[in-house]
Amino acid sequence: MTFETANAVETFGLTKAYDGHRVVDDLTFTVRRGEFFGFLGPNGAGKSTTIKMLTGLLRPTSGRALVAGYDITTQPLLAKASIGVLPEELNLYERLTGQEFLEFAGRMYGLPGADARNRAAELLHLLQLDEDAGKMIVDYSQGMKKKTALAAAIIHNPPVIFLDEPFEAVDAVSGRIIKDTLHRLTEQGATVFFSSHILEVVERLCSQVAVIQHGRLVAQGNMAELRSRLHTGEDATLEAMFMELVGAAQQTEGLSWLS
Repeated sequence: MTFETANAVETFGLTKAYDGHRVVDDLTFTVRRGEFFGFLGPNGAGKSTTIKMLTGLLRPTSGRALVAGYDITTQPLLAKASIGVLPEELNLYERLTGQEFLEFAGRMYGLPGADARNRAAELLHLLQLDEDAGKMIVDYSQGMKKKTALAAAIIHNPPVIFLDEPFEAVDAVSGRIIKDTLHRLTEQGATVFFSSHILEVVERLCSQVAVIQHGRLVAQGNMAELRSRLHTGEDATLEAMFMELVGAAQQTEGLSWLS
């Protein structure tokens, strides 16, 4: 599936409030098609809430969001058909085998039976799960479950893919396979919207980064642009810049036993 707009994701004043408290506050940003986009922030910054709004799981209090050119609120079916989602909390049908679950996911996205079956087999092979395709998911390791969930998210070849903490609780081998698969997808023109606390991985993978704090956008750009904005040296890491942006570097100053 492809789309015509240059931007994969656009938000305009996107806001989500609970009892008057804004968890996401007037968020406006753009993700261009084909980007590997890192979406960062400390715990409670509003990352998961933003992703839930962009994927149609939460309705914004105000503002708009376009995904693959479709308004997620007024054109939800078209928008959701254009995305793949790997949530932080996996919700798999664990009494199905890996093959059965992926075929089911493919059919839910409208693939004909033969196509769903063939793509499931291809993805199981790509993610090194083919030897376990006949086992029930309940018997899979966490890394195997994460790879299965990723396969389900991309089986319909979506142009925009949302990933919430895809490397959490994943071993090094599974993590490398997931990274290689995501790189292959972006090389083919897909857009990856990626949230993670593992900043070293984000720095290696992402072509663009956005940082939010208290639900508000505080910075967006590539590594060079962020270094220029913060007036850091050319060797400044993403972790160092992230700490400066969210003010984390000062939070240990009140601990006398660390002085």
